[in-house]
Amino acid sequence: MTGKLKKAGLISTGFVAGILISLQFSAFADKEAAPKLPVEDLRTFAEVFNAIKQGYVEPVEDKKLIAHAISGMVSNLDPHSSYLDVDAFKDLQVGTQGEFGGLGIEVGMEDGLVKVISPIEDTPAFRAGVKTGDLIFKLDDTLVKGLTLSDAVKKMRGKPKTQIKLSIIRKGETKPLEITLTREVIKIQSVKSKLVEPGYGYLRVTSFQENTGSAVVKHLNDLYKNGTLNGLVLDLRNDPGGLLNAAVGVSAAFLPEKTLVTYTDGRVEDARHKYYVAPEDYLRGGGRSGEDYIRNLPVHALKVPMVVLVNGGSASASEIVAGALQDHKRAVVMGTQTFGKGSVQSVLPLPGNTAIKLTTARYYTPSGRSIQAKGIVPDILVEESANGETRQRIREADLDRHLENDREKDGAPATKEPAKPQSKAPATPKGKGNGKDGGKDDADEEKSGPLEFASKNDYQLSQAINLLKGLQIMQNKQ
Repeated sequence: MTGKLKKAGLISTGFVAGILISLQFSAFADKEAAPKLPVEDLRTFAEVFNAIKQGYVEPVEDKKLIAHAISGMVSNLDPHSSYLDVDAFKDLQVGTQGEFGGLGIEVGMEDGLVKVISPIEDTPAFRAGVKTGDLIFKLDDTLVKGLTLSDAVKKMRGKPKTQIKLSIIRKGETKPLEITLTREVIKIQSVKSKLVEPGYGYLRVTSFQENTGSAVVKHLNDLYKNGTLNGLVLDLRNDPGGLLNAAVGVSAAFLPEKTLVTYTDGRVEDARHKYYVAPEDYLRGGGRSGEDYIRNLPVHALKVPMVVLVNGGSASASEIVAGALQDHKRAVVMGTQTFGKGSVQSVLPLPGNTAIKLTTARYYTPSGRSIQAKGIVPDILVEESANGETRQRIREADLDRHLENDREKDGAPATKEPAKPQSKAPATPKGKGNGKDGGKDDADEEKSGPLEFASKNDYQLSQAINLLKGLQIMQNKQ
């Protein structure tokens, strides 16, 4: 038996090495110096593969074993690299177009559990009070431990109007929470706008999709139908990001032509690129097809005084836009420090309609700041409420295996925030508030639900409008 295993192991070694050599040749044929394959390590892999095939308690398909091996290899690199099977690859393609089925949660994995990165606005998860940082340990009667992220996402998705029960561990809660959600076709309206008051516009971007740049231009035209604006608030709070070209397009709505928006740097030449306010960088297909929506921009949009609102849920493409407008002194960035996802993921298609999403570069603001594991530090720090409170959020630096910030010097902490310019209101004495122990306790927080942006209770927005009014007064005095 042992002899058969060894013989089969050698055959498997040749088989696996042959596959990997073929893949490597196709992926790096144009590169000058392709790295050599670790033959000894591949032999070990082949022996493990063969041992499972020969001795595991139940038969396992070769295809399944290979898929699991690829998934483990990629997912252990960093929190954002992953293997996409047929369904996950299809979901990714559909999701960037702004419509998909499910619950409306941006998720990752931590210690074998599904961790909520951010609930998406106007979705079942958001309305039910699912929060950033929640750990999902059970989906209906299925324990999450042992599932891949792709498997867990599959279970959360399903036919509209069907229900699923999430069992959640939440910091500050003594018992697990059970939340039952009804699945919907998630249609993301990536851009919203309104006049907060005469002369002051509000533009919210909830995610960066294929049509986000053109939608921003359309909403700006709608805002200017009521006359010239004295100020504009661009709200990127809780925006988890999306397509890079969409981020360049949104930046192009407020920056002059040929202005540098961001640049990326990685190990290979394809990963090093500068992105400017230019059709070839913000239009899908490199500007070769489709209307240049920036040509329809209101003429005053490039000069209107601006405040950009950000928070710990602003990530990736949101940070590109905020960083570009901050570096070019086009807008005042206000709010709290952003998430800190400063890495670029490339989707590399594989045979069988699968793919890998691989981190290939870091991106930087025009002045050369790395956002990775640090985020954008606002010019003016304003907490979520008048008494200086902000809901606790996880950031990139809290995620396992996150990439380090390569521009930090002298070991400075990546999440260091500036001194807070606000002062907190006096704490409510115990026994004098609404909670059982006095003040506002966790139960009160739960009842209050998620903050409704652009509502009368939106403290950060009110401070942004006050700042714009102050800038207008100063302009009029000059």
